[in-house]
Amino acid sequence: MSTPFAERMNGQFWGILQWSQLDELWGRLKVEPTGWYASLVGEAPPEAPLAADALARLITEVDTLLRREHEFDYCGIVYADDATQPTLVKIYDPNNLGNSCGSCGHKIPPRWVLSRMKPERIEDDAPLPGSRRRWWQALFN
Repeated sequence: MSTPFAERMNGQFWGILQWSQLDELWGRLKVEPTGWYASLVGEAPPEAPLAADALARLITEVDTLLRREHEFDYCGIVYADDATQPTLVKIYDPNNLGNSCGSCGHKIPPRWVLSRMKPERIEDDAPLPGSRRRWWQALFN
């Protein structure tokens, strides 16, 4: 049986193709910063949403990481369920992209998920690099 969160995760998403579109998406999240959960895929989901300042810090750090490690002049690795009023954002790891659309038969999950809905654990067969785990933990400690 599929849950509402799983249905949302597997629903329709809009690709954030340009860096300027990513800036706009971050701006939309910052306008209403309360009620966002942040998940690291493969780990236990959070029990509570982020505080507004924690969301702002997460956005800044994720944005910096993406622009530094995704060495292209376009974004293309962030997806939102609604580009103008997002409630779920999937963020793929530049170092574990594989084939995010699943056309090769093996779907790579996003590394990070921001959601207005309380998330569930999302499994990932790929091992989580220790550097990513430490980076994530440092954001919230």
